[in-house]
Amino acid sequence: MSALYVYGVVRPGHPLPAGARGVGDPPARLRVVGDGALAAVVSKAPPDLLARRRDLVAHQETLLALAADGPVVPMRFGVVAPDRATLVDRLAASLDTHLRALERLDGRLEMNVKVFPVEAALAGLLRADATLRSLREQARRRPGYETSVRLGEAATDALRRLATTAAAPVLRALGAFAEAVSPGPEVPGCVGNTSFLVPRAAVADFGAEAARRTAEVAARAELRVTGPLPCFSFADTGTAAEAAPAPAGPPPATLAGRS
Repeated sequence: MSALYVYGVVRPGHPLPAGARGVGDPPARLRVVGDGALAAVVSKAPPDLLARRRDLVAHQETLLALAADGPVVPMRFGVVAPDRATLVDRLAASLDTHLRALERLDGRLEMNVKVFPVEAALAGLLRADATLRSLREQARRRPGYETSVRLGEAATDALRRLATTAAAPVLRALGAFAEAVSPGPEVPGCVGNTSFLVPRAAVADFGAEAARRTAEVAARAELRVTGPLPCFSFADTGTAAEAAPAPAGPPPATLAGRS
């Protein structure tokens, strides 16, 4: 029996997007698998599934298209069930948890905001921060590895603090549009990674407020707003494998034996 690539969990009868295709080359045809109160949107699992850009994009676009017609509990990229029977068993074992998640995500989308320091703000910090000015003078008078490292670390810390402080009221304001807020994992170079669960009707207002606030703090913090996204940060069913195989890495994660 063929392995199944799993995109997300839906309610029975959830329509498939017209003409949508999934991961793989050529892109695989989508179908719905499930018995009873839950179903999953799947396609045939590619034999060489890797985290290629085209497949990552296909995975996310499929989930967004599905979300246009109702709630979806999204799977992370790379979730594979060894066969239909295993998938149906896993859906049955997590019935109540997934039903609650579908209810929670109904009519909602995820927006993400990442905050980065702005290097151009360093000139202003040097004028305002006596410690930074002193370290810069030391580096000029006695150039060397140690003084350069100290100056670099101090400048980096100051830029990160400035960006964090500038972004704090922006994140609070955006939280008013959301039903839930979730801190995300650390991202290199990023001082803040926050996801917002936003009602579909409020997504446009969220975006407009984010654009206005981003412009206001642009000299101190760079805010990168992404979305709408599948609600990865708020699914929290505890049953979906979440490993995404990296190029030349291990085989795809499966749903078998997970609880």
